[in-house]
Amino acid sequence: MGKVTGFLEYGRLEEGYAPVEARVKHYKEFVIGLTADQAQVQGARCMDCGTPFCNSGCPVNNIIPDFNDLVYRNDWHNAITVLHTTNNFPEFTGRICPAPCEAACVLNVNDDAVGIKSIEHAIADRAWAEGWVQPQPPKVLTGKKVAVVGSGPAGLAAAQQLARAGHEVTVFEKNDRAGGLLRYGIPDFKMEKSHIDRRVEQMKAEGVKFRLGVLVAGDKGMGDASKVTNWAKQTVSPEQLKAEFDAVLLTGGAEQSRDLPVPGRDLDGVHFAMEFLPQQNKVNAGDKVKNQLRADGKHVIVIGGGDTGSDCVGTSNRHGAASVTQFELLPQPPEQEDRPLTWPYWPIKLRTSSSHEEGCQREFAIATKEFIGEKGKVTGLKTVRLEWQGGKMTEVPGSEQTLKADLVLLAMGFVSPVSPVLDAFGIDKDNRGNARASVDERDGYKTNVEKVFAAGDMRRGQSLVVWAIREGRQAARAVDQFLMGSSTLPR
Repeated sequence: MGKVTGFLEYGRLEEGYAPVEARVKHYKEFVIGLTADQAQVQGARCMDCGTPFCNSGCPVNNIIPDFNDLVYRNDWHNAITVLHTTNNFPEFTGRICPAPCEAACVLNVNDDAVGIKSIEHAIADRAWAEGWVQPQPPKVLTGKKVAVVGSGPAGLAAAQQLARAGHEVTVFEKNDRAGGLLRYGIPDFKMEKSHIDRRVEQMKAEGVKFRLGVLVAGDKGMGDASKVTNWAKQTVSPEQLKAEFDAVLLTGGAEQSRDLPVPGRDLDGVHFAMEFLPQQNKVNAGDKVKNQLRADGKHVIVIGGGDTGSDCVGTSNRHGAASVTQFELLPQPPEQEDRPLTWPYWPIKLRTSSSHEEGCQREFAIATKEFIGEKGKVTGLKTVRLEWQGGKMTEVPGSEQTLKADLVLLAMGFVSPVSPVLDAFGIDKDNRGNARASVDERDGYKTNVEKVFAAGDMRRGQSLVVWAIREGRQAARAVDQFLMGSSTLPR
C-alpha cells in the first residue's frame, strides 16, 4: 500500500489547466499533469483497502493499489509494467477516461477519491519519456491470419494482443489515418494524435499491418449511413476477408448518430456533431477540408449534454463563436451526489468540463420543437421547457420561445454501428442494432457467422474508450482460443 496514514495526511490534488484565454487560441493539450513528487503524494493516499472497489470500477480492471504503491515508492518502471498488464494504452485513458475507478474509490465514501487517473497519466507519460515502452514482437509465429476491421481503441487493443500471440494481423480502416473515433472524434485539445501515432509505430514493429482508406462493406457500401465519416478510396468485401483470413474481428465504432426529426431539420446549418468534429481534426493534421463547417462569429447551439456536446463547445470556442449554448433534455442534476447512496457506482451529478469553463450557456430541461430559417439557412430554434415527474417528460405550457442560431450541432449520442457493414456480413443484430455476440468464456465475441467476431462499440453500442480496450483484449483471447484451441492471453 501507500503510506499507512497517507489518506489522513494528504488531500486530493487535481491536475491543472492552462488559462482559458491562452488555450482557446490553439488545439494543443492544455492539462498540466502532476509532477513526480505530486504523483507520489497521491499514491501515498491509497489505503490498501481490504476490497479495492477501484479495481472492479475500472472496466479493464487495472491493478490500481499496486501501481499507486509503486509510484509512492518511486518505482516508476514497475508501475508501467503493472499498468500494461491490464491496459494497452494508458496514455489514452489517462487523458480521456471519466475515471469510474475514482467514483468507486473507498475514500470517496466520505472524502475525496485518490487521483487515480492523474497517477495513470503521469506513469504513462514518464514511461514514454524514459523509453520504457518498446515493441514486443512475438517469439513464435502461428501462421494464422486475422483481419481486424476498425482501428479505434477496441481494434488497436485486439490487434496488439493478437500480434503478440504470434498471429499475422492486418487492421482495416476506412479513413486515412488509424485511430477510429480517437482520431476523428475526440478533439486534439483533449488528446493530441501523436499518442496514437507512436502506438501505431510500436504495433507495426510488432508485426501488425495497417491498410488505411479501405472500407469493408458489400455492394451497397455505406448505404444510408452517408453522414458517417468515410474517406475510403478502396472497398474490400466480406467474402474477400473471409477467404483470405482465418478469423475476422469487427471493431468499428458506434458511428450512426441519433437524429432529431423535427420541422426544419433539412435547413443548411443543422449538422451532426460527427460532421463537425472530424473536419477540425483533419485540418489540425495539416489537411485541407473544402467548405469546412466552422463556428466563426456564429451563434452556436449544441443539442446534447454529454461529452460529444462538450467537445463541440470547446471546438466552437476555438473557432471564435459569437455565443455557444448547450441543450440538455434532462433537468439539471445536483452539484454534489449523495455518496452513501451512490457509492461505489457512477453517480449522476452536475459535471462541468474544461470546455464549459471556456464559455458556454447551459440550458437544462429544454426541447427543440422546430428549426426555423430564411432562404434555406437556419436562423433559430423554437423550444419548450420540460417538466419531469416519475421519469416522464411533459411540456410546460406557455414556455415556448425562439432562440437565435446560425449553427446547430446535434450531439445526442449514437444509436448503433453502421448497419450496412453488419448487413454485408449477414450478422444477427440485437434490438439496438449492435452485432449480437455473447461475452462468455466458451463462445465469447463470436457472431452467428463462422469465424467472424465482434467487439467494442460494434457489439455493445456507444461506450467509453476504456470499455473498448477491455472488449478488444477479451476478444483477442477469444479469437486466439478459436484459432489455437487454447490461449495464454489475459481475459
